[in-house]
Amino acid sequence: MTAVAAVDLGASSGRVVRGVVTDGRVRVEEVHRFANGPVHRRGSLHWDLPGLHREVLAGLRLAGEVGSIGIDSWAVDYGLLDASGELLDDPVCYRDSRTDGIKPADGLYEINGLQFQPFNTMFQLMAEPLLPRASQLLLVPDLLSYWLTGERGAEYTNATTTGLIDVRTGRWSPELTRDLPPSLLPDLRHPGDPAGTHDGVPVIAVGSHDTASAVVAVPAETDRFAYISCGTWSLVGVELPRPVLTAESRAANFTNEGGVDGTIRYLRNVMGLWLLQECLRCWNTDLEPLLREARHATGSVFDPNDPVFRPPGDMPARIERWCREHGQRVPRTRPEIVRSILDSLALAHRDAVEDAQRLSGKEVDVVHVVGGGARNELLCQLTADACGLPVVAGPAEATALGNVLVQARALGAAHGTLTDLRKLVRRSPELRRYLPQRREVSKTRSSGSID
Repeated sequence: MTAVAAVDLGASSGRVVRGVVTDGRVRVEEVHRFANGPVHRRGSLHWDLPGLHREVLAGLRLAGEVGSIGIDSWAVDYGLLDASGELLDDPVCYRDSRTDGIKPADGLYEINGLQFQPFNTMFQLMAEPLLPRASQLLLVPDLLSYWLTGERGAEYTNATTTGLIDVRTGRWSPELTRDLPPSLLPDLRHPGDPAGTHDGVPVIAVGSHDTASAVVAVPAETDRFAYISCGTWSLVGVELPRPVLTAESRAANFTNEGGVDGTIRYLRNVMGLWLLQECLRCWNTDLEPLLREARHATGSVFDPNDPVFRPPGDMPARIERWCREHGQRVPRTRPEIVRSILDSLALAHRDAVEDAQRLSGKEVDVVHVVGGGARNELLCQLTADACGLPVVAGPAEATALGNVLVQARALGAAHGTLTDLRKLVRRSPELRRYLPQRREVSKTRSSGSID
């Protein structure tokens, strides 16, 4: 039995997990959890990467003897190194306002296949004052891997979120990178590739974009599934063998991101549980009592993808204001606001699932909800009702499980294709099935268009 350490960093917390594949299943145990979040410095939002590095080292010590280490995190954010390999400044958070107002150039989608998000790495670089002093760019998980091993690289699944990869070739695009210094972007690595050693322990590249790792652990029995990786963001889509680069796909704001084993994660970003997290932060209260009351509350429908909801701040007031300005009933109580968030997310999930099928030509029979949102029973039931499809919820630890599985396969402790790896996850006892119930479902659609 070989144990591995999975470092899983999210926008609100991070953890180090010890995982093993044994007896035909994969098991994980959290050994260290720590807070994370952007901090205001000099008028901008930054991540405390040195602090995260210290927590990662503490977690690896607690993980004990392991056969390898793998790191995943959120996407698009990066650190810039100078010529001596030192970090010029802590990475700026993607929720910072420095890219507000940026518009995509014509022809980008046909090359990188990405849904327009103003915080994608290529747009952040347009607003980057440190670029003239930079020798190399490392995305967050690659930066932490570099600090562990002294070796640099760019893991492919996360690199595809930068907007600088040609999604057709899987390589850095000469056309999109021609104005960048030649040495800025490191060589690509793929999930399963070696990435150096830390204290004699191999570091292995995994699906370092956390959604790429989460999709590895979707417990699907066939390929006729949609997934919702539900956390701070809801990433809603299907798994494809090749990208969809049509004008209709671009107008629907769908993205083509690289997945493990050469797959394409064809998905739409939905604002996700960030809306709920910010409300709870403002209210300084627990979620469970509100969820119980929200079951019987009347909500309103708003567009969770409206950019007004992206920055930190008074989320309840913004939801109330949006409803008032758009002629919707204004939710007045906390349970009504919670129900409004969950109803609106469920409908946005439905829109993305339906659009993904229509645009890709791939039909699905089931929707898999993985990540923290799998524990939200009301959201899962509302999503099943809205989609008119069964929802299988779980595992909540999908990102860590996918990280572990890619490492285990690289070490020879697991074998086969993604289908084989997913068989190990299907034995998880936490999976729960929700069947759609008869109810009136709003036909209001959330915005997916960039036009």
